[in-house]
Amino acid sequence: MKSITILLFSFLISFVFTPLQILATYCACCAEKGQYTMSVKKPDNYEIGELKRLQIDDINLFSDAGYPDTIKGISLLTENYTASFMWQSAGWKFDFKNEKNATGSLNLVKAPTMVDFRTDLYEGEGDPLLYKELRFKYKVLSGTGIFSKGIAPATEYLLVLQGRGNNCMNAEDFKHWRLEITGKKAMYAFFGKLKVKD
Repeated sequence: MKSITILLFSFLISFVFTPLQILATYCACCAEKGQYTMSVKKPDNYEIGELKRLQIDDINLFSDAGYPDTIKGISLLTENYTASFMWQSAGWKFDFKNEKNATGSLNLVKAPTMVDFRTDLYEGEGDPLLYKELRFKYKVLSGTGIFSKGIAPATEYLLVLQGRGNNCMNAEDFKHWRLEITGKKAMYAFFGKLKVKD
């Protein structure tokens, strides 16, 4: 009789706690109303794997009311570009081509940390769809082609990946990007849309 009681108790415990474990696993990604978090951390292997899935889908040269005088560091300046990027072990590599078929690459040293920013935008009922940013800021290693004359010592980049989603890291959440280059000889930025590798 005692063994039957123990067996029944074990069954009840597993019946009660298994759904709770499933719920806890699911809710690890849940966002909360009023959430606002910003952390500085080193990307882990899973996050790097998701970053490697991202590709440039669309690109624009950022220009303000002072264009083209507010831009320096790009030779053969045009308004239209195509681009691709990839995450390498040493950092990001961006390849560009403009409408004159002039090309150039930017090699960005891998930032030791990234800023992971997430916030509720208070848009409605239910679990919020967070606005998310991943920010990488560090040194530009080199520039070639149309960027070569604008790269001096201490030139820096700021790369921002923007999107919407829950608390988990998913490449599909990030839809937009912005790359800003600043230094003694450089001041320009590109932005556009992201897509995920099939």
